[in-house]
Amino acid sequence: MSPLLFWCLLLVLFLSNSVSSQTIVKTLPGFEGELPFSLETGYLGVGEYDEIQLFYYFFKSERIPNDDPLVLWLPTGPGCSVLSSILYENGPIRFNYKNSSIQDKPVLETTMYSWTKVANVLYLDAPVGTGFSYSILPSEYNTSDTKTVSNIYEFLRKWLLLHPEYSEHQLVIGGESYSGIIVPALAQKIIEGNADKRYPGMNLQTLVVGNPFTDVHYDINSRVEYAYRVALISEDIFEHAEFQCHREYVHPNKSNTGCIEDLVLIHECLVDLNAAMILENKCASFSPRPKNLQWDLGSLGLNLTDSLFSEANPITSTSFCRNYDYLFASLWANDPEVQEALNVRNGSIEHWERCNKSITYTRDIKSSLQYYKNFFSAKLLRVLVYSGDHDLIIPHVGTEKWIASLNMTVAADDEWRPWYVDGQVAGYTEIYRHDKFSITYATVKGAGHTAPEYKPKECYNMIRRYLAYFFL
Repeated sequence: MSPLLFWCLLLVLFLSNSVSSQTIVKTLPGFEGELPFSLETGYLGVGEYDEIQLFYYFFKSERIPNDDPLVLWLPTGPGCSVLSSILYENGPIRFNYKNSSIQDKPVLETTMYSWTKVANVLYLDAPVGTGFSYSILPSEYNTSDTKTVSNIYEFLRKWLLLHPEYSEHQLVIGGESYSGIIVPALAQKIIEGNADKRYPGMNLQTLVVGNPFTDVHYDINSRVEYAYRVALISEDIFEHAEFQCHREYVHPNKSNTGCIEDLVLIHECLVDLNAAMILENKCASFSPRPKNLQWDLGSLGLNLTDSLFSEANPITSTSFCRNYDYLFASLWANDPEVQEALNVRNGSIEHWERCNKSITYTRDIKSSLQYYKNFFSAKLLRVLVYSGDHDLIIPHVGTEKWIASLNMTVAADDEWRPWYVDGQVAGYTEIYRHDKFSITYATVKGAGHTAPEYKPKECYNMIRRYLAYFFL
């Protein structure tokens, strides 16, 4: 960067007061009265010249904020706003659909199963270009896994410097879907920073990853086996494809016509399903998630044959369609009154998108498995991995396989068993251990991608128990 550009940038930062800013939000459009919880929003600058401005929402715990864990929660994506997690998954507010319409301002209400009831939760829009996060330099919208991890680590250090009262709290790093790549890499960065005595130190104890994308070989290849297990393809189709493709469905040999024919047949069986939740209708898309989290695996950088596993023309339906609910997020977040209440900077973004597909993003971390292996030597670290058992995007089958590939120990008391909420089976769980490192794996019965959106009560009880160091 030239000296002239450097000083111009500093001037812009100074004039716009955009290095950092924090606001205590007392009211929100669509919510009647004052908010019954503590909400802080703000920006923190990261990068060499603070040119990247990351936007966050911080909810203090509704229980004992001075003692409860600090959870950094990252969005799906890359490119999806963490506001979606707040409004549809584990935050303290949601839309009241009964009293809302797309012609009027959406109505908000509190939720019973917010994770903020047991933890201080810091929701972050990352990478840059996600939600309300933006960059002063256009070149910074060209980002990657490793750059995102570095930016989040810098953000977290700066946030703790501004909020030193949370520096000793149990730190939990969590996220869902594509954050299954980012969360372990960020944990590794934190561990290395602590070892190098970087200030402030972070009391990292826990990772939480839901429906996590972890490794292409396990996650994507497992879709065929999962489809067979839940009777979406026949035993003959599965066994023939398994034989012809040698269990390699992501990068098949293009000259292997038998394999390609089988994959085309499987594609025809699955393409008209709702991959996020196989029991629900497939509806017209309102950009609920980027295509790479549906069937367009080519956008994940995978070398697929023809349009196998790509999304077909959406099917419309007059019955319930979850996608329609996502319209309210766009209407609400783009309301100037909402942005003013959240203290979003004027002109910082053109339009809020639930999932921004225009980000230039390089997926330079191909697998998270090595990070988990590195954690074997951690002094004390535990991971909660949960999966909705009706998720065809990241099937639980693949998640179970990559966990098994780590060759950790399952003690007799930790073996596969049901876990319960209100006396009913909420899923199944198993605990894997290696010295002081552990992975608690849990399925969430009847949930899709991602689990808290479909089973908020069960997921709330799961996280409540886990953060308290109880068995599920």
